[in-house]
Amino acid sequence: MAHDDEVSPEPTRKVGVREFRGNVAGFMRQVRHGASFAVTARHAVIAIVPPPPPSGRRRPGTLRGQIDRAPDLDVLPPELLAAMEGEDAEGEDAEGEDAKGEEA
Repeated sequence: MAHDDEVSPEPTRKVGVREFRGNVAGFMRQVRHGASFAVTARHAVIAIVPPPPPSGRRRPGTLRGQIDRAPDLDVLPPELLAAMEGEDAEGEDAEGEDAKGEEA
């Protein structure tokens, strides 16, 4: 059975909620193979169970050129970079030494 966006030529089978509940595994097996069901309660459709969409392989590069990033995405502000390196804004580390290891 084709899984395109076509409407199936077979009508959806109606199944009562009690019958569906009593054999969920069997109905899911049929759905996996392309069947679809309308679950009814008191002759009213309460759910449609369609087959899953086709599981196509992911193709790397599909979105190439469609995603924009901020120009400063990989640029850290100096004060954040200093904090991550254990320094304060003046270039001294937490123990009062500058970047060369000399006391300030």
